[in-house]
Amino acid sequence: MEDQAFIGRQPIMDVKQHIIGYELFFRHSAEAQNAVFEDEVKAYSSVLMSTIGGMDIQWLLGDKLAFINVNETMLTSEFLELMPPKRTVLEILRSVQASNEVIERCKQLRILGFGIALDNPQLTPDSQALLQCADYIKIDIQSIDMADLAETFNRFNIPPAKMIAEKVETDTQFQACQKAGFRLFQGFHFARPETFTAKVINASFDSVLNILNTVSRDSENSEIEAGFKRDAALSFKLLRYINSVGFGLSCEIQSIGHALTILGRKQLYRWLTLLMVTAGENSTPPALMKTSITRGRLTELLGESYFEKHDRDNLFIVGVFSLLDAILKMPMEQILEKIQLPDAVSEALLTRSGIYGPFLQLTEACEDANSEKILALAELLQFDANKVNECHISALAWVETLGI
Repeated sequence: MEDQAFIGRQPIMDVKQHIIGYELFFRHSAEAQNAVFEDEVKAYSSVLMSTIGGMDIQWLLGDKLAFINVNETMLTSEFLELMPPKRTVLEILRSVQASNEVIERCKQLRILGFGIALDNPQLTPDSQALLQCADYIKIDIQSIDMADLAETFNRFNIPPAKMIAEKVETDTQFQACQKAGFRLFQGFHFARPETFTAKVINASFDSVLNILNTVSRDSENSEIEAGFKRDAALSFKLLRYINSVGFGLSCEIQSIGHALTILGRKQLYRWLTLLMVTAGENSTPPALMKTSITRGRLTELLGESYFEKHDRDNLFIVGVFSLLDAILKMPMEQILEKIQLPDAVSEALLTRSGIYGPFLQLTEACEDANSEKILALAELLQFDANKVNECHISALAWVETLGI
């Protein structure tokens, strides 16, 4: 396990919480919490070669950026050439000295099309030239007093470089960073539910819930159809989905009844699961929605070699629904009282235990770049790094194809 590098990631968002890119972390041992670099060039290179090399380089990206931590050794290594320059931002660690060689290399890389980010830079006479090379400047807001946020922003705000507030963990911090002037943010503040007391589910979620439960009860198609007919927007979404290019049907489906027959119960259930996280489009932050769906796909892919199709569908639901408390702003216990789910699914959602629990835990560990937990769970499930990384990247790529 020590020689293997696992990929972790965190999304970087704009003010509207649309994901503009991901910071990718490569950890090759449980101790490598701070990305120790003795073997890091080797680790990065092997991960990139084995995971990205065999896939379309647009895997995660489409229009997204990949932020990758680099030290001085990394900055000069040839592995960088493996990455698509227009989609790659090289995040230079604070420990890198602003030598003439480093500044020249940054200038060369920018000419090639790479972006340069500085991670918590220091304001010293030596660092001024490096600051001039930056496309992004990241500030760890946990390392400064919130009262000094605006002053810190103004001190480092050197246009045209864009400022990123990182380690944003609560909504209060998110609001404070916006007020200080930040327009880009990193952290999982939206995926860390605080204590929720809301009792009401809005109408669009309610419609989806009702139909989900009708499907769970294995009701007649006529009853399911009636549920759709009570919500014109849902009916429209169903017809649009089934008539999409992805289905490759030879004729246009114009009735809900026909759509239900073509789709089948399993596929309908899966689609309604996705709809649960996209139904409240006006209120659910896009990054939260996308994280939820990525969780579903990654959890499903991780369980592929363990389970039959039915259980893999359940794994997808476990992953997608694992953020329902944050999406609906309600405690998970209350939500599960309203949805009829298999016991094993509820168990995973409530306590991260049971047959599906470890797969969801591994998904969440990848998301948090929690290297210690990733290694322990990968060992438990007998996965190697390549398997986990392939699943992780495939999940990101799949979500990008949904156009959400």
